Amino acid sequence: MSSSDAHEAELESFHAWLTEACSRGAVPIVTGKNGDMDTIGSAVALSAAHPNLMACGLHLGRTAKRMVENLQAPFRKLSDQQTVWPQSLGGIIIVDAAAPGQVGIELPAGIPVCVLDHHSTCDWDLGEDDLLLQWNVRATTQIVDAYLCKFSPVSRSLVVRKMLLAGLLTDTGRFRHADKGAFQTAVDLLTGGDLDYASFVEYVETETTTPSERGSLLRGLGRANSVDSGPWNIVYTHSGTLEGRLASLLIGTGAEIALVSRFRDGETRLTARASRHTTQKGIHLGELMASVAQQIGGEGGGHDGAAGWSGKTDRIAAESSFIALVASIKRRDD
Repeated sequence: MSSSDAHEAELESFHAWLTEACSRGAVPIVTGKNGDMDTIGSAVALSAAHPNLMACGLHLGRTAKRMVENLQAPFRKLSDQQTVWPQSLGGIIIVDAAAPGQVGIELPAGIPVCVLDHHSTCDWDLGEDDLLLQWNVRATTQIVDAYLCKFSPVSRSLVVRKMLLAGLLTDTGRFRHADKGAFQTAVDLLTGGDLDYASFVEYVETETTTPSERGSLLRGLGRANSVDSGPWNIVYTHSGTLEGRLASLLIGTGAEIALVSRFRDGETRLTARASRHTTQKGIHLGELMASVAQQIGGEGGGHDGAAGWSGKTDRIAAESSFIALVASIKRRDD
């Protein structure tokens, strides 16, 4: 069976699962706790397909928060301590989270779960009533749009398509890590003429930075060190905020791999980025972060060019684990 046929079959299974779940009661669409644009955009867009669906999650990232507020998109913030679920739950959908810990909240037991994800790793322990759609695509929004196109095209309003396109745009690094499927999804989302791509990109990428955040970025850049790990060059530093943006800035300096670490409230977090050329030569950051988790505990995963890890291990030890693992990756010949 081709991947296209497999995806069609999985969409049929998902539609059947979703229809049955919605007939039983409310179905929260829970986002990954990082709150990035892909997870928020996927949840908000999918929630338009049925009145019993509600996008919700622990956190909204900066871009996602601005999009939700400006577009008045429906999204409910949850609490990691006092989450109150509806009395009648038909099921729970998880978007863009490769493991239970990446949701950040305790899910109610005994409720059927469906996971929509595009990460290369999966640590969900699913039962016979659960479902997994784990596609080899560049963003979870591609899975959601494929479903809406097939089963709920009327739901693809301008707001929904903007949320989906923003998730695709940010998760591919403005299409630097895109493939043919990602470009086709973008074309499908832009079809209709009511969405100007150039203006939309400018809107999505316009982010305000406070003086303190700007200072944090500059300090992070000033602390950066370069090291050769096997055949690869890594530029690494630590910061207290905006780790993803700092890592992208380091890639902009010509680094093959950028690693930014953070320690806060007893937890260490690693954020990594790689250039497209680097991933083509053999680096897959998501697999590396999953290996870090296997080696020192915690949870890690992501995409080939962008990934993360979090756990209780000391920051220096976590950095060292990642750098050592990079050294074991053979570089493909030019």
